[in-house]
Formats: sequence, structure tokens, C-alpha cells
Amino acid sequence: MIVKALRVGLGQLIVFLDWISRPSKLKRDAAAQARVEQQAKGLSLYQFHACPFCVKTRRTLHRLNVPVTLRDAKNNEQDRQALLEQGGRIKVPCLRIEEDGKTTWMYESKVIIEYLNQRFSAA
Repeated sequence: MIVKALRVGLGQLIVFLDWISRPSKLKRDAAAQARVEQQAKGLSLYQFHACPFCVKTRRTLHRLNVPVTLRDAKNNEQDRQALLEQGGRIKVPCLRIEEDGKTTWMYESKVIIEYLNQRFSAA
């Protein structure tokens, strides 16, 4: 019980620290931002709200100004089932990428962040 309370408290502290230290959004002209938003329509991030690796990934999305649908794989049973059945396992963060009629499930925050930086830094 104490371990769970400690984990919940630390998770909330991580979320709070993220909120007060959030990086500035990347500024683009309106046409470039519209292209980013169009490209981001095929992306969904399966995550737990207080997971440190998920927070790190969401910070990158915020910094790159990429609007992505967030899926709560902890508290939403449908999102959790989709992650398990379609992605193959319940592990977060997981970026679901739908492009050209195929779906890719990308795990590991480091890999996701590298993908996002490559795809959206110069966009």
C-alpha cells in the first residue's frame, strides 16, 4: 500500500514538473503547421498519464508542435485492448502510425522521439 502511494505521488510530481517546465512550441508559418497537422492525423500515442517515458515523449510532441491523439492505455479499456490486440503487448509509450494503408506500432520512447524529431523538426 505504501509502495503504491509512493508510486502515485511520484507520478503526480513528474506530471507537475513537466507542466511547470514545458518547452516552448516550435513556431512554423501557417502553411507548414497545416502540413504537420495533416501528417499527424495518422498518429496516436498510447500512454499512461504519469509514466516518465510517456511524459518525455509528450514533451517532444509539445516542443515539435505536433498534435497527436493521446490514448489512455491505463484507464480506458478500449485503448488498452487495442494496444494489446493490435500492437501485440501492453507497453507504453507506443506510437501508432497509420500511413499508406498500413499500421506500424512503435515502442520505446527513445525510438519514438528520434522518429518524431526526424519527421517533424524541419517540417
